[in-house]
Amino acid sequence: MITIYDLAKRTGFSSTTVSKALNNYSDVSQKTKNIILQTAAEMGYLPNAHAQSLSTKKSWTIGVMFSEANEVGMKHPFFNAIIESFRKHVEKEGYDLIIASRNLRNRDISYLEHFLYRGVDGIVVICSDPNDPQVQEMIQSNLPIVVIDMSNQNCSVVLSDNLSGAEQAITYLYSLGHTKIAHIAGDSTIHAGKVRIEGFKKAMKKLGLTLHEKYLVNGGLFSIKEGAEAMKTLLDLDEPPTAVFIAGDHMAIGAMEVAKSRGIRIPDDLSIVGYDDIEMASYVSPKLTTVRQDTDVLGVRAAQLLIKQMVQDKKIITEEVIPVKLIERESCKTI
Repeated sequence: MITIYDLAKRTGFSSTTVSKALNNYSDVSQKTKNIILQTAAEMGYLPNAHAQSLSTKKSWTIGVMFSEANEVGMKHPFFNAIIESFRKHVEKEGYDLIIASRNLRNRDISYLEHFLYRGVDGIVVICSDPNDPQVQEMIQSNLPIVVIDMSNQNCSVVLSDNLSGAEQAITYLYSLGHTKIAHIAGDSTIHAGKVRIEGFKKAMKKLGLTLHEKYLVNGGLFSIKEGAEAMKTLLDLDEPPTAVFIAGDHMAIGAMEVAKSRGIRIPDDLSIVGYDDIEMASYVSPKLTTVRQDTDVLGVRAAQLLIKQMVQDKKIITEEVIPVKLIERESCKTI
């Protein structure tokens, strides 16, 4: 194993100078740094992580916590895509991720305590419940933190423009001639579900459309099964809608299956718009028209905000809202 003493011997500099160059100290000239770094690369030198953390006061690790009500976690394609984008960006900056086990909740230790024990430099939280006490504990701590998919918090937050997304969906359906528009909503205790309901109501009012109470159905925690159950409720009405805006693609897939099982043709008899634009949306039949959340941008902006805090050793309170876009496919039709 190559050590700094080997580098010192090869370059002719002292081991102290080599160590300072590797840790980017300002009292070493750029020319000297370049020589030492080039030699280190040629010799295959790998710094000892523990020693490096002692000298830089950094662990070069970031804690990752999922806190979403349906406990799907990284299996959900939306969350998975965000964390993959986040991971790629922070790894370029030299950071590794430590993903907290859900089993922590069953032990006498909080997520914050776990991350402090592991010595992480910062935390990223993907959260759907703003009242989760463990999330609030981390937000109130001194650790740099960024929260994804939640609003109005005393920290850095990155989220999609859910209000605009819902409005885009309803405006699009109205442009196709639909006036009997229903909404299968995510649970209103979840931030995304609540705001998409607000966007649905706002758009219906703006367009002068009647908002029938029975046309707003709680689809729960965004699962395929709950979407299917919600669609059964709508189809059992004496006067079913001609179009449905559904707050998540998983729910939309379940809803489409129920409709097809009852002989309802999509989009000939019923138009459907989903939300998220998960990969499966372009493979179901018919291909799902949906509102796309830009998971690449969400992940990168979260990473940039967190790294900025860790570098400056200063907590930043800000909220960044990322635009969304309606993606037209095959599940909607003019009437």
